[in-house]
Amino acid sequence: MNQDISKMIMTAILIEGIITYFNEFFVSGNAPWQMIVSLILGSIIAMAYKLDLPKYFGLKSDVVYVGSILTGILISRGSNYFYDLISKLTTI
Repeated sequence: MNQDISKMIMTAILIEGIITYFNEFFVSGNAPWQMIVSLILGSIIAMAYKLDLPKYFGLKSDVVYVGSILTGILISRGSNYFYDLISKLTTI
């Protein structure tokens, strides 16, 4: 059951990150170059090093690189954001 809770928390945080980017880029019309660069770099680094946080929690996708891209989104949110996520997931 603890792993199910971890999966739900991770998924909720991923969705929150995606919605935040979507809101910045498309709704508010404000796309700061720092956000775009961090999103691209986070995804490239996650794919290059095969980082896949959803896979770590047992969520496997049939679509190649989806887990790495989602992990890249989390990484792009910043080290404090990512550290908080890992802290919450490992304490459950």
